[in-house]
Amino acid sequence: MLFPPSCGGCGKLGVRWCSDCQQKLTPVPDPVCEICGEVQKTVGVCKECLNTRPAFYALRSCVVFKEPARPALHRLKYRREIGLGEALAWNLAVYLDELGWQADAVIPVPLSEQRFAERGYNQVDLIAHPLARLMGWKYFPGALRRTRHTRSQVGLGVGERRENVLGAFTTESHKVKGQTILLMDDVATTGATLDSASQALMDAGASRVYALTFAKAMQKYGSDYVKPLPARPLR
Repeated sequence: MLFPPSCGGCGKLGVRWCSDCQQKLTPVPDPVCEICGEVQKTVGVCKECLNTRPAFYALRSCVVFKEPARPALHRLKYRREIGLGEALAWNLAVYLDELGWQADAVIPVPLSEQRFAERGYNQVDLIAHPLARLMGWKYFPGALRRTRHTRSQVGLGVGERRENVLGAFTTESHKVKGQTILLMDDVATTGATLDSASQALMDAGASRVYALTFAKAMQKYGSDYVKPLPARPLR
């Protein structure tokens, strides 16, 4: 009563995630590349993945990175909204059921030591941990580590993003060897970070890596290319 929660999308008092914002979420439209999940005009694998296949088996994103997903993820990133992370994890659990993916463990993309010291927490953990509990999968938040601090990916081109995170991750092989891993991040743009992290997991002996994010930044068509659709029901 003294400190009521507010909706991560619109700020409405009394709830972490209101029904209006739930209905306004925009699912990523089909068709998408079967590997990287980039929206395209035809079914199949995109030219980029045919030329250079990413280390992950497949990358998918639940919704488009636009309102109300954008402000919600910003609140997770800068205000440590634990309850909001749990609410958004429900959407991902429903989405995973639709994808039919099965994994042994969930691993969040880690921050560098410098970034973690500045922020005090990893925002991806706020979604990935409750998602692992919902799915009944193991959770290995420390199994993947950044070996060096990388500059922010914001504003970098595709090639610059790949170069920025190349070889930036290492992992504990005894935790991931022979395991199917669900690698989690908050937003996918080019997929460079997830590709580099997936490569570290595969090099350590993981049998397969699925990459999943809550939101997808639209690259080819812009966020206005897609329109809000009826949201998937929470289970």
